[in-house]
Amino acid sequence: MTPDPYLPTRANSPHDTLWFETQPRHLAGRGDPRHITQALRAAGWTNRSDPDFPHVLLASPHYRHTVVLEPDPEPTGAWWRIRGQEEDGRRWYTEFGAHTPVEILAHLTDALLQPAPEQTPPIWSPLTAAGWSYERDEHGNEMARHPDGILSLERWAVEPGETFHWRAQAAAPNGGGGLRRIWHAYLDEQMPPHLIAAFTTALADTEPVQRAMYDVPHSHLVTQEQRGPQGEQLAEAHRVRLKAMRAAGRKARRTAALTTGSPAPRAAPAAPASGRAR
Repeated sequence: MTPDPYLPTRANSPHDTLWFETQPRHLAGRGDPRHITQALRAAGWTNRSDPDFPHVLLASPHYRHTVVLEPDPEPTGAWWRIRGQEEDGRRWYTEFGAHTPVEILAHLTDALLQPAPEQTPPIWSPLTAAGWSYERDEHGNEMARHPDGILSLERWAVEPGETFHWRAQAAAPNGGGGLRRIWHAYLDEQMPPHLIAAFTTALADTEPVQRAMYDVPHSHLVTQEQRGPQGEQLAEAHRVRLKAMRAAGRKARRTAALTTGSPAPRAAPAAPASGRAR
C-alpha cells in the first residue's frame, strides 16, 4: 500500500526530506529498509508478516531463505536476521544490528537472488585493496581493519579447532578507554562463500550514501554535504532497482524450474514503490 502523503510518517520519503551526501557509508546509519524489503518482494519473495506485529518477514519462492526485520529496543540487539538452507541440507544463519547501513546489507540480500558462481569470489582482497590492514594468526584466525580503526571484520574460533564464525563490527571509543558498538554483523561459517564475499565487498565500497541531516548514529563521525540526488531522483533510482530485481527474480525462478523440472513459482505482487526514504 502506498503511504498516505497527508499522514506524517517516514514511509512518505524521499520527497519530504532534504538529503545530504554522507560518508563514510559504514557510519551513516540504517537508511531506508525498503531498499531491501521492496527489492526482495519485487523479486518474488512472499510477505509473511503479521500486520499487527512490528516486523517484516519475507520468504523466498521455495522457502529456502527468509529475511526478518524485527526492531529490537536493545542497542546491541539484531534487527535483521537471515536464515538459509542449501540444496545439500546445510543450514546457516546471519544477523545484523540496527545501524547496519541497508546499502551494505543489500549486497548480501541481492546475492540471494543469484546462483552461486563457479569460482568462489575473493573475500579479503577487496578489503586490502581498499587500504584495510590484514593479519592471520597461527590458529587460522583472520582479521581486517578499516583505516579509520572503527570498522573491523574477523573470522575466528573461540578455541583452536572449533568452528569458525565471521564477525563485523563498527565500534568507536567511548571516552572511558573502551569501545561503544555502533553496529555489528554475525555470519555463520556454513554460509555459501559467495554470500560472505558479497558482504565483505560491500564493506570495501567507499561510495557516499544519502541521509537526512543528523539522521546518523554519531554525527561527529561522518561528514554530510547538501549535494547528490534528491527527492524524485532517489525515487527513480529505487524504481530502476526494483525493475532489475524483478528481472533477477524471474531469471532465478526459470533457472530453478529447469533444474528441478517443476513449474516456476509465481512471483508475489509487490507493493507500489513510494521511493527511497531515510
